[in-house]
Amino acid sequence: MDIFSLFTLCGGLAFFLYGMTTMSKSLEKMAGGRLERLLKRMTSNPMKGLLLGAGITIAIQSSSAVTVMLVGLVNSGVMELGQTIGVIMGSNVGTTLTAWILSLTGIESESILLNMLKPENFSPLFALAGILLIMASKRQRRRDVGRILIGFAILMYGMELMKQSVSPLAEMPGFAELLTAFNNPLLGVLVGAVFTGVIQSSAASVGILQALALTGSITYGMAIPIIMGQNIGTCVTALISSIGVSRGAKRVSVIHVAFNVIGASVGLIVFCGGNLLLHFPFMNAAVGAVGIALCHTVFNVCTTALLLPFSRQLERLARTAVRETDKAQQFAFLDPLLLRTPGAAVSECAALTCRMGELAQKSLLASLGQLTQYSGELETQLLENEDKLDLYEDRLSGYLVQISQHGLSMEDIHTVSRLLHAVGDFERIGDHALNIQESARELHEKGLSFSGAAAAELGVLQTALEDILRISVDSFREDDPVAARRVEPLEETIDQLTAEIRDRHIRRLQSGECTIQLGFILSDLLTDLERVSDHCSNIAVCVIEEREDHAEQRHAYLHDFKAAGEFAESLDRDLKAYRLP
Repeated sequence: MDIFSLFTLCGGLAFFLYGMTTMSKSLEKMAGGRLERLLKRMTSNPMKGLLLGAGITIAIQSSSAVTVMLVGLVNSGVMELGQTIGVIMGSNVGTTLTAWILSLTGIESESILLNMLKPENFSPLFALAGILLIMASKRQRRRDVGRILIGFAILMYGMELMKQSVSPLAEMPGFAELLTAFNNPLLGVLVGAVFTGVIQSSAASVGILQALALTGSITYGMAIPIIMGQNIGTCVTALISSIGVSRGAKRVSVIHVAFNVIGASVGLIVFCGGNLLLHFPFMNAAVGAVGIALCHTVFNVCTTALLLPFSRQLERLARTAVRETDKAQQFAFLDPLLLRTPGAAVSECAALTCRMGELAQKSLLASLGQLTQYSGELETQLLENEDKLDLYEDRLSGYLVQISQHGLSMEDIHTVSRLLHAVGDFERIGDHALNIQESARELHEKGLSFSGAAAAELGVLQTALEDILRISVDSFREDDPVAARRVEPLEETIDQLTAEIRDRHIRRLQSGECTIQLGFILSDLLTDLERVSDHCSNIAVCVIEEREDHAEQRHAYLHDFKAAGEFAESLDRDLKAYRLP
């Protein structure tokens, strides 16, 4: 083996890591926010979390990405620490699939069918199919599939380069002497941990070990401790991701490290102790790529089976290692770590925007209640809600802009656009709630009250406004365009009600039934209520645009919708339902 073989080994490792990253990122992009939603819904107990963690890791081929996602979700206050334990264990099991795929490189047969199972034989076809999909397809999803295929082909090409670069080692006497040092299990664990920590990919380190195994110089006694060390080395990514995050998120990294260190320690004790007592006959036998994949799988499955019943103890260990402080918890917001998994970040932005909409709805309803029964405590709550809504708008808008700069699926791109529009509308609804609160305070401080007729008219208008707000927020939360279609006729109804109330007020002024001072307050109220309905209309149209692809055609869509018979029927029904006394 000369210096050029070393260059080839480095190039093969580079191709392997690039292919793995490309394939993993494309799989994450296709999955979008579905992975994050599954994580939140299916982690009620460790066993469900285990199966889910294994499934997600198999789907995106990256246990590191799953761990980073968990750290970000816990740091954002979306998931509890206990929900992550099963997922962490499952991700270790799911990552073993890569080793089995790489083990196919060791197939030797004259059969064409068996040879076609070797990745280096069929991966060129994957590369061709992938590049055709990227160049010829206009659909983003198909292009993402193409990137997955190309990533896999590059990964396998890197594996082949590494295999070719290390094949001359089998004939070097010095290499055989060097390997005798790895008969020390502790050294094997250390080498596996350090190498995996440096390249931050257990899949790559297992692949290199499999490539070395194809020389016939690696024994089971050497390989098993290295595999145990590789599990410890993969914790480096989790440790890096825990820098600068909340204490709850740091505990996720502690659990990940504790799981792998305890598993490797117990495995090493059992392995070495068992060999001393039983003298395992396979210790000096040469291990192949399949044997390494088998050892990797058995070790991870046994470690998971051993520690899964002690999930609560692992959680206590993490809480003991990272203790709470006396400082109050800050308002939880999205963590920058989630940007590494854009689909999960988009899904969390959607959840937070829904929370923002519910807060805006709550504020508006509370401000309307102030008109009839004023409360100083409620005023304080409304002011706090307004500060929260401003914070939501500031953080979410900036975060969504950051997400837009990452690779997103077309579905996520539409969702980001919908969220950016809705965030502004929800914030403005909060502003109008504050305006209504100020009008209510003016009525209270000056001892004023509307006439019976005006109060009855405002009651009808408030009922219509509460309904349109409820429908808008619900349709946004459920992403339901059918429900969103009910908003526009109701918005038109509110416009007509507002115009009629203004006309009646003018007549009462002329007859002396109302005062100028109350007229100013009523005018401000009607303006705020009408504008709230306009924002509700904007929110509903955003939902319809995303689902029915009316993007950038809002005015044309509204014109066509209002010209349709469905709109006229709904408007007529609403005008009858919300008739002024």
